[in-house]
This record gives sequence, C-alpha cells and structure tokens, in this order.
Amino acid sequence: MLFKLPFEMKATCGLLNNSYRWGTPTATCPKQFSWSEAFHIPLTKISDQACYGEFTSLRVVMTEFAAAMSKLARLLARILAQNLSNHGGIIDEICYESSCFLRLNRYPACPVSAKIFGLVPHTDSDFLTILYQDEVGGLQLMKDSKWVAVKPNPDALIVNIGDLFQAWSNDVYKSVEHKVMANEQKERYSVAYFLCPSYDSLIGSCREPSTYRKFTFGEYRKQVQEDVKKMGHKVGLPRFLQSQTVDVQH
Repeated sequence: MLFKLPFEMKATCGLLNNSYRWGTPTATCPKQFSWSEAFHIPLTKISDQACYGEFTSLRVVMTEFAAAMSKLARLLARILAQNLSNHGGIIDEICYESSCFLRLNRYPACPVSAKIFGLVPHTDSDFLTILYQDEVGGLQLMKDSKWVAVKPNPDALIVNIGDLFQAWSNDVYKSVEHKVMANEQKERYSVAYFLCPSYDSLIGSCREPSTYRKFTFGEYRKQVQEDVKKMGHKVGLPRFLQSQTVDVQH
C-alpha cells in the first residue's frame, strides 16, 4: 500500500510527482500542527505512468476517480454560478485541468489525540472541494459558531465551498471552516478533489458593489503562504476586503 512505504521512500523516490507532504513544517506550537500525511497531485500528472513506479494499478483508479470528480465539480460549480448570475460558464473559463489537484490523505492513529489536530482548522482556497472519507470519521465543520461532526456515509460525497466562491458570490456562498480531529485508536483515509483556477485568473464578483477587491488566484495563494509562514495560520479573505483594516494579532 502506498502510505505503508518507509518514510524515506515516500519523501524521496518521486512518487506521484514528488508530491508527498507530512505534518506542518511551519508550525511553532501544537495547535498549528497537523497529524497527517498526503500526496497532493496536479491533475496533469494523474495519468503519467512515471509517477507510479511499482504501483501500476493505482494509475487506473486515480485516473478514473479524477475524471469523475472533475466532471462532478464542474457541474456543481456551473449550477451554483448560474444561480447568482447569467454567466454559469465562468468556472469553465478559468478552471483548467492543469490548475486542479487531487489529494490522498492519511491520518495515523495518534497517542496524544486530545492535544493534536489531524488537520488544523482552515478554509479551502479554491472554488469547490469534493471529499470522500472512510468510515472512521473525525471531520468537523463550523456551523452557527459551533463545531459539528460530519458523520461518515459510504454512499455520499462531501462538497465544501471554498474561498474563491465566497469572494465571487459576494458572501452569498460561505467558505466552510473545517478541521479533522486525530483518533487515538484508528488511522483515517480520505481523498479530496480541488477545483482551482489558473494562477493568473482574476477573481471578481458576480455583482456590485463588491465586498472584496479583485485579485488573482496566484496573488491569493502567495498571501496565504506568507501569512502562514509569518504567523503560523491562514488569514484568507479578510486580507482582500475593499476597505477594512485587518487585525492579524493572534
């Protein structure tokens, strides 16, 4: 199994476009650390045989899964966009296969699970995320200022609105804050598909006046990365409000 390989091999052998990630290198305290590992693969590399090494059968599964998730994500995004404007095709115009990702996640059993997140609280920086999770559970989302557990359902996928849809919709659609709680006894697996635009795509608004200033996806990602590096956490959309000063004291 892919995740059962020795750490050194996962980190250095170039599997899945050399996309292996673990933990949170920028963390400065336990609340900023994610007890997880992942492969975060661009869709353009999903069908590349050279990315799989000895895991040849994985290529077929990954290719089929990515194609199905891409079709579903675009359909949902078009419907959501059409509900707010007459230009439901805006997503297809700025989201390409070359800018979308598939992420394989593993959350090992954690002996100090009460103190460590499997994945720290955050919002996604894309338009839409489609998630498949196994039966273990641990995913929670923020609703009405309370954390709510998302019960695993083998017959259902989870769809999260991302930051870009919130900005484009002028806050009609809300980017959902979510986290994963570590489990002391069991490891957890999930697969996520991220619908992202190209880095130079300008994220405007479906209506005026706009809550947020216009920005490119590349600009947004760069700001997120800078904030995480400096402060250990993401600030996100408040950085791009039209006329408000953002208090980033933490």
